[in-house]
Amino acid sequence: MQLPKEEKTFVMVKPDGVQKGLIGEIIKRFEQRDLKIVALQMFQASLEEVDGHYPKDEKWIRRLGEKTLATYEKSGRNIDDVEKDFGTTDLAKVGVTVRGWLITYVASSPMVKMVVQGVHAVDMVRKLVGPTMPSLAEVGTIRGDYSTDSAISANVEKRAVFNLAHASETPEEAAHEIEYWFGKQPIFTYKRFGVDA
Repeated sequence: MQLPKEEKTFVMVKPDGVQKGLIGEIIKRFEQRDLKIVALQMFQASLEEVDGHYPKDEKWIRRLGEKTLATYEKSGRNIDDVEKDFGTTDLAKVGVTVRGWLITYVASSPMVKMVVQGVHAVDMVRKLVGPTMPSLAEVGTIRGDYSTDSAISANVEKRAVFNLAHASETPEEAAHEIEYWFGKQPIFTYKRFGVDA
């Protein structure tokens, strides 16, 4: 019989999560699901550090533009509205703009970075945090309970979506982000009382 997969994932409480006083609540949500915080630090990232965090490849950037258009269409707006808000209908250029807003926002204020460990930690954390767009997040998720921001509001105001936290999407992304943000800093090992065998 194969045991459940124990893994590590990366979480970053973004500026709005810190400013709303949700650091403890976010950690509590993970710990209540038998996940362990094995590394934790408050910090303020530079623009250069944040730029290195987010992918620069054309496919990822274009996907940001495509997500933006899809969000507009879902809310009854269209490509003309994208042109009005972004000055272009080129989805790659829209993606570059959105990525720039994201970098500026994430570097704007202190954040908390952490490594979370547990059974299926990547998927479990993503489930607890909720979908990227807070307006689509279910009640009971971190974003569903504490954020009401929407992509349309953010785009009109020319800023990133305030969605409280970043959580790695895949085990490979988690490994990369843990290495990127923690480097040689210690990742701790310990047993949770009443949880670990």
